[in-house]
This record gives sequence, structure tokens and C-alpha cells, in this order.
Amino acid sequence: MKFDSILGTIWLDADQHALTRVSYTPIVENPLADRAVLTSARKQLLEFLAGQRTTFDLPYVFETGTDFQQEVWHALTEIDFGTTCSYQAIAEKIQRPKAVRAIGQANRNNPLPIIVPCHRVIGKNGKLVGYSGASEAGLTIKAQLLAIENPRLQGTLF
Repeated sequence: MKFDSILGTIWLDADQHALTRVSYTPIVENPLADRAVLTSARKQLLEFLAGQRTTFDLPYVFETGTDFQQEVWHALTEIDFGTTCSYQAIAEKIQRPKAVRAIGQANRNNPLPIIVPCHRVIGKNGKLVGYSGASEAGLTIKAQLLAIENPRLQGTLF
């Protein structure tokens, strides 16, 4: 499913039971995707982007990723709405304090951005680093997401 948002076009995919992908670039939709899951994901994402939702109530599954990446992605789901933490904090949370760079790579490969809030992870110095790669557009999206969650941050993230 493809839809327009304040972040630009977003693509969604699902299997027969759960959301499997959120993407800022085109993806091929599974022909067996559960339409109700996709419709609910679209609705909830738009509500979140409008500042009307703080949590998601969607079934989702990680179809890809190593055990380490999935461990990181699960840790991301524990970061509270409107807050941020460092890559180092995530590394310590999963008891791998030297894995900071690997945490960054896991975030880059997160198949469910926004739903699994990798945008809430920032540099130890409080600066924005990486989102959807390290592109300027990715950092702009990250700043927008953080400002939606915490309006006090609007304009202070770059």
C-alpha cells in the first residue's frame, strides 16, 4: 500500500497476519498482504504524524534481520514516546556496550521505521545522526518525527 504523508510517500507491506515493512522508497507489495492490517497501519501512521497518536496497536513481524538486529529492534520499542536515547544506551541495554556501530547498522536496516522508533536514537552528544542512511532527507525526516513527538525540539535538532 502506498500513501502520501507529511514525510512524503510511504509504502507499507504485510503478510497474511501482520505488518512487515514501512518504507520511504518503493517496495513491492506482497499479493497475500492482509488489507485490514495495511489499512489500519496507514490510519495509525497518519494519526501519529498528525500528533493524534502516541502508540501503535498493530500486529507486526520481522521477516528479515539477524538475531542481533532483531534484538536491537525489540529494544527500540521500549523507548518511550517523546524521549530519545543514545546508540550507546541501546548497546548497554542489550548488554553489548562495544556494539555502538552495529546498533547504528541495525537501525539503518529497521524494516518498520516509525512503528519501531529508530528515530528516537540520537548521538551521545545529543545530535541527530543517521536515519534512512545518513542522507540529508533522512535527517530531515528524523527531525520531523522527533518534533511531532516533542514540539519543544522543533527547530533545535540541526
